[in-house]
Amino acid sequence: MGISKWAQIQAAYELVKRSLEHELMHDSVLGSPAQMRELIQAKIGHLPHEVFLCLHLDSKNRLIECQELFRGSVAQTAIYPREIVKEALLRNSSALIVAHNHPSGDPYPSKKDIELTRTLQQALQWVAISLLDHCIVSYSSFFSFVEAGIMDIDLN
Repeated sequence: MGISKWAQIQAAYELVKRSLEHELMHDSVLGSPAQMRELIQAKIGHLPHEVFLCLHLDSKNRLIECQELFRGSVAQTAIYPREIVKEALLRNSSALIVAHNHPSGDPYPSKKDIELTRTLQQALQWVAISLLDHCIVSYSSFFSFVEAGIMDIDLN
């Protein structure tokens, strides 16, 4: 494949990501779970290193911003709940969905992933921000803490 064709494919891929983000800014993320999955998968599912995203949501669960907060190595990344809370407050987020990738291909959460989710959920409760889900993606798989029953959420 030549450089010109590769550039065209990359441009098309970027347009798809932007289109998904734009749609989620106008509709509830919870009403479009397939689009949310596609956005997360497109943003970080293919990366060779771990990345942690925050999907900042408004009071109607529409996307304010999809923000990359932390970037790590092939097997781990340092995540700081304090920074997540700070960024959510700066954006006036009412709720968050967090996501990260597992470059290994196995989307199942580690013990540390589960502990982080609980810590983050508690920290966000102190500032009245709901953590709606924690998603883990790989190049071909998707895992949702809520769908797996690991995390209970209150949508009220």
